[in-house]
Amino acid sequence: MRPPDTLVIDGHAFSWRRLCQLRRQQVEAWRELRPDQLALFDLKDDARPKPERSAAGRYREPSLLDLS
Repeated sequence: MRPPDTLVIDGHAFSWRRLCQLRRQQVEAWRELRPDQLALFDLKDDARPKPERSAAGRYREPSLLDLS
């Protein structure tokens, strides 16, 4: 037995598929109206070795005090 496609809220029946479709349309319309946000600074690539890119990696493998 399949679950019903309708959702009953306060005595009103709503089609779940129709609600999902309307929500997708709403999100698409919002994305089209949203202005593009410019970056405040030039984006630069992180040239550090991979372990040093996160705080946890720097803690696990400290290189600041390496004397080699």
